[in-house]
Amino acid sequence: MSAQTQTLYPDGVIGAPKDRRGHAAGAVTGLPPGTEVFSADNHVSVADDIFYEHFPDDIKDRAPRIWYEDGAYLLGRPGQSMVVGDFSAVLMQYDDLAGAVSTNIDARVRDLAEDGVDRELVFPNAVLALFHYPDKALRERIFRIYNEHIAGLQEASDGHCYGVGLINWWDPRGARRNLAELKSLGLKTFLMPLSPGNDDNGHVIDYSNEAMSEVWDEIEDAGLPVTHHIGESQPKCPSAVNSVAVAMMVNIDSFREMFSKYVFGGILDRHPRLRVGWFEGGIAWVPPALQDAEHVLASYRHMLGYQPQHDVRHYWDNHMCASFMVDGLGLRQIDEIGIDKVMWSSDYPHNESTFGYSERSLAAVVEAVGPEDAARVVGGNVRKFLGI
Repeated sequence: MSAQTQTLYPDGVIGAPKDRRGHAAGAVTGLPPGTEVFSADNHVSVADDIFYEHFPDDIKDRAPRIWYEDGAYLLGRPGQSMVVGDFSAVLMQYDDLAGAVSTNIDARVRDLAEDGVDRELVFPNAVLALFHYPDKALRERIFRIYNEHIAGLQEASDGHCYGVGLINWWDPRGARRNLAELKSLGLKTFLMPLSPGNDDNGHVIDYSNEAMSEVWDEIEDAGLPVTHHIGESQPKCPSAVNSVAVAMMVNIDSFREMFSKYVFGGILDRHPRLRVGWFEGGIAWVPPALQDAEHVLASYRHMLGYQPQHDVRHYWDNHMCASFMVDGLGLRQIDEIGIDKVMWSSDYPHNESTFGYSERSLAAVVEAVGPEDAARVVGGNVRKFLGI
């Protein structure tokens, strides 16, 4: 265990987020006075039955429901939750925290302040289970309802919370419609799944395929940055012991395939105004991914039907950034990654969040890169990403 790890984590078992409290008051992080701390990756659980409430009466019976059960807000059909197994067990660790849910913005802002966080970018929790809702028309309706809900939370937060929207990624007209709505609602970015599912003909959607170019055109023209988030990767086989830890290790390492689509699939060559953020996977993955991509390009260039127009570093340096919570290894490689390409987050209210010891995590950033650069990492870079 590194010396930094020994001093970063609190003594003993950190415990469930619902039992933690912030300790930032009076803590010395070393950040310059007046630094605004902006967590680049937090989450919220929807506590209201928003889809049922907003579906028209004639199709209410087809709306996914949201209900509270055994310490978690579940989602699906009555009696048939789409959130099961380790996923529901994880939700039970934090959904009883007052600020973790969408119905108590005051408690949320208070939790963040006590943990030393001024603003946040907010991703969904269980709603992600609806990414592949089978009826695509209803899926888009679900996304639009969620966008209005998270925009309402953003407005009620008085500038503390910025919501991440959801869009139709399978149809360019739907993408244009949703992106225009996001902008009218004041949302600054949206989440694209790493696994896009099937098209209307049952074929797997390939983001790098020419058929997707019109969707990328709409995204590029909208000018909103794209976010990708961990959480979709599944273990290849069951684990009888500590499956939640095994699953989390698999989930953290989620980005290489999509990263390769952007670089080798020509997405960024065809759409050079795209900006892409990678969230909750840390930053230490970036240097080996760049190194491996450079080696693959050098070794397989003679076999590639499409030749990337730039060297690999160009795509990272000009289009991408990533978030982390605790990543001493990544911070030691900051010159390779780029100080303007990394964004700190607390990941409130997740188990792996720094909630309850964020002052230690912030101090570790200062120790690694110095006060002035740390101010960019813990706030300035995500504001630039979002255009705030």
